[in-house]
Amino acid sequence: MARIPREIIDQVRNSVDISDVIGQYVQLKRAGKNFTGLCPFHKEQTPSFSVNAEKQFYHCFGCGRSGNVFQFLMDYKHIGFVEAVQEAAKLGGTKLPTTYTTSEAAPANNPVNREQDQLLDLHEKAAQLYHHILINTPAGEPARRYLQKRGMSRELIEQFSIGFAPVQRILTPYCNQQGLDYQLMRKSGLFTEDRDGKLQDRFIERVMFPIRNGQGRIIAFSGRLLSTERTDLPKYLNSPETPIFNKRRTLFNLDLAKKAARSDGRLYLFEGFMDVISAFGAGVENGIASMGTSFTEEQVQIINRTTKQLDICYDGDSAGQNAIDRAIGLVNAHQNGQLALRVVQLPAGVDPDEYVQQNGADKFRAYVHDREETTTDFYLRFLRNGRNLDNQQELMTYLDAVLKEVAVLDAPLEQDMYLSKLADEFKLDKAALQGQLRQLQSERRAQPTSPAQAYQEQAAAAYAPPVQPVEVKISRTELAEQILLRYMLHDPNVWSRVRAQDDFHFVHEKYESLYMVASSYFSEYGDYTTARFLDYLVDYSDLRATLSQVEQLTVNPDVDMQVIDDCLHILTEQSPLQDQIKKVRAQLKEASTLNNTELATQLTIDLIKLLKKQQQYKAEENK
Repeated sequence: MARIPREIIDQVRNSVDISDVIGQYVQLKRAGKNFTGLCPFHKEQTPSFSVNAEKQFYHCFGCGRSGNVFQFLMDYKHIGFVEAVQEAAKLGGTKLPTTYTTSEAAPANNPVNREQDQLLDLHEKAAQLYHHILINTPAGEPARRYLQKRGMSRELIEQFSIGFAPVQRILTPYCNQQGLDYQLMRKSGLFTEDRDGKLQDRFIERVMFPIRNGQGRIIAFSGRLLSTERTDLPKYLNSPETPIFNKRRTLFNLDLAKKAARSDGRLYLFEGFMDVISAFGAGVENGIASMGTSFTEEQVQIINRTTKQLDICYDGDSAGQNAIDRAIGLVNAHQNGQLALRVVQLPAGVDPDEYVQQNGADKFRAYVHDREETTTDFYLRFLRNGRNLDNQQELMTYLDAVLKEVAVLDAPLEQDMYLSKLADEFKLDKAALQGQLRQLQSERRAQPTSPAQAYQEQAAAAYAPPVQPVEVKISRTELAEQILLRYMLHDPNVWSRVRAQDDFHFVHEKYESLYMVASSYFSEYGDYTTARFLDYLVDYSDLRATLSQVEQLTVNPDVDMQVIDDCLHILTEQSPLQDQIKKVRAQLKEASTLNNTELATQLTIDLIKLLKKQQQYKAEENK
């Protein structure tokens, strides 16, 4: 097998998000820009494992393990570098040339992985066939007209690989012609089986929406019935669960939405696939949808790992409002409070797809941005439904329900704002509302913990910010080394500035070694990325840990050359001193061996002076 070129390794690494890969094996929770969880490499009860999604590397503060996505797969699955690249390529949907694959690799030789690969390939072929029918054949004409009527552009159809399954069954004969295994076809969920064991296409006369996993691989389909006369058939038909498709763990468009969410900081949860696609065409690319009507705990956990905020964007009618209420309850019960929840409620009877068609892309983008509200604002409106607030008793019931929502808010200022709003609207004494709120808060604290609260408390305890190990105070010299190396790696000007120093070297061996490897790295690459540099350190676990320490150092992103000069001054003072001590000790040893008492005495005096000077430096550093 040929050696995998660096450009292909870079391509594979860039095709996956390390937080997505590690999230398949470790339950991660967002903590600021990073993710945290329990380290998979040693036993711990308090999470010290951190994943940096921006720089694409992980580090455990407990056991010191660190690296990029390849290193994680190597350590977690006990495989070699080549096998880790192959595994990451599969997860990222990157096709490696056969020249760089091996049948002896552990993942490829695993029967489970082999079956999954075959099922993924079958779904890819089915999607291509359905798409071809839609775009290029007379049989696809009715579906093309339907999609055009729904405002679907050719670009969107291509983006989401939308297809059409005609009345004539086409997938079964196609797979038979390809000689596909009967059992594999049965497991795929793309076929139904009659009493005689004969397979037939599951999807007919339906517009086909491929469903992808988080890495962009097609794992299932949702078919929308084209005919409006077939009332005996469901409007939407989804693939059944298979070895590659679990609807509870799948979110439509997550593979594309999570990329947009990194810049926007949020995901939009829509009710249906068409809503997601229409929003995408309108420029809101971070939209997702659950499978059918089920929004699940597993999906909440996936969302919580992906973003800091979720905007629930459902229809404004009664069914949509009830669905928003259920979604809020589910999210609050199964996340630890780090996921901010907002609501974007559309006008009654209008879904996002219809809003885009009626008002255009610009107004839709403005609407979802400007109409974002807190869940408390939503409940102030939602809890009015079915109540006559002119009736004093019903008004009291409403106020009690609303105050229970206000009571769970953490910010006193936010609570005060809603109390003022209620007092102004209903002409009430704000002090009386405050008293009622305090009573509700007291009752809430006294109540036994509910299952949902227990889950939240356990999650909060399990996924509290990582407790750092006892901080070891490093010397001024070592801090200068870390700061200097951090800037050198990320700024070519600083690298050139330091390289221009005659006979420069770091004081501590680990930083000097990292500097030497970095010199080799820069001779091959013109730019620096943390994840790529970690490939260079694949055989040096100690240097990977050192790099993780350097990368996690908080520095001003704007380089101040005075800081660089200060670091250089500290190191150029210390380094020559250590060299002198080493040199004098060697001379003293030689003088003693030659019985040169006079020279040995003088060298001892010199050594004592140098050691005193060294002690002075250390004392200054520890002040």
